Amino acid sequence: MDTDLTGKLLIALPSIGDPRFSRSVILVCAHSPDFAMGIVLNKPMEGIRLPELFEQLDVSTELGVPDAPVLDGGPVNTDRGFVIHTDDVISEGATLEIDGAFCMTATRDMLQLIGSSAAPRKSVLALGYSGWGAGQLEIELAANAWIVGEPDDDLVFGEGHDLKWRHALGRMGIDSGRLHVEGGSA
Repeated sequence: MDTDLTGKLLIALPSIGDPRFSRSVILVCAHSPDFAMGIVLNKPMEGIRLPELFEQLDVSTELGVPDAPVLDGGPVNTDRGFVIHTDDVISEGATLEIDGAFCMTATRDMLQLIGSSAAPRKSVLALGYSGWGAGQLEIELAANAWIVGEPDDDLVFGEGHDLKWRHALGRMGIDSGRLHVEGGSA
């Protein structure tokens, strides 16, 4: 597959085969022939929210921290934070512009901005990311483990995490209740 999926959503299908990604919605942050990386948008971490994480990291903020969940972004580099945010705040040399609407920054400075008057309009923080080696994502796509969709602000920044998977499929006209693991051939 020669298509660059940067800025697209990966929506897990029942045939995913890996329970860590069951019903996952992932924003693809970078995609090339050599690798792909993305952030799971609908798996909040148990027992940890932004205020607790900022306290653990001793991050001081100007205005305080929103009481928002910290997301489990994926199984790679789980001790590293990744902020997905709107494109109104860019840290030169540190921000990855994902597409025309979303960015990713993984710096302590961005954490401090989240609690300031200079914060991005919208943001989410994830620990870890989902990664694929050369050709691995393409193999999974060919095996119908994922369907590719378009992101919107609700899917990326909304808090209805348990509904994001159904919402992402529904936007594509797919009824999640009709999906099954078994496949067939004609």
